[in-house]
Amino acid sequence: MTDALTDDVLRAGAGDPELFSLVYRSYASQVLGYLTARGVEDPEAVMQDVFLAVLPRLETVTGGMHGLRTFIFSVAHARMVDDHRRQSRTPAKLPFDAELDLREESSAEAEALARVSPSEVLGLLQGLLDEQKEVLTLRIIGGLTVDQVAAVMGKSAGAVKQLQRRALNRLREETSVKEYVAP
Repeated sequence: MTDALTDDVLRAGAGDPELFSLVYRSYASQVLGYLTARGVEDPEAVMQDVFLAVLPRLETVTGGMHGLRTFIFSVAHARMVDDHRRQSRTPAKLPFDAELDLREESSAEAEALARVSPSEVLGLLQGLLDEQKEVLTLRIIGGLTVDQVAAVMGKSAGAVKQLQRRALNRLREETSVKEYVAP
């Protein structure tokens, strides 16, 4: 920037886009470097904010080139402080890492199995037809899909769904009767 940037030039050219362009080109990279080095979260956005604040106040700057530089960096410093305050008030944003996630929600199936002993499960299954037992054991214990069970048993997917539905209905009836009869 030339030494010709005096207080009079700043006042006279305050609304001049060429003057603003000259000021921006002269100081933008330095302001960006300062904001980056000071740990501003989005230094480019804050730099733009700095120059948006400087533009309408160019005519108030005194001290020529040195005064302008001081003014620009005082605005940059204030925006940096604002950014640090904002960062301290907002929680840290961390990417999700599945290995660090120690939460464990049990499934309804796991809870049901935890409440029922293996001998009770075998007792419930004994009351089912062989094909119904086969479907439930392949679906629940084996973890197979309906189509996979159909392929294993040589049946259609619809037939497997029907066997599963009937087996679950029968188990539901047996368990509700036992709960009702139990003291």
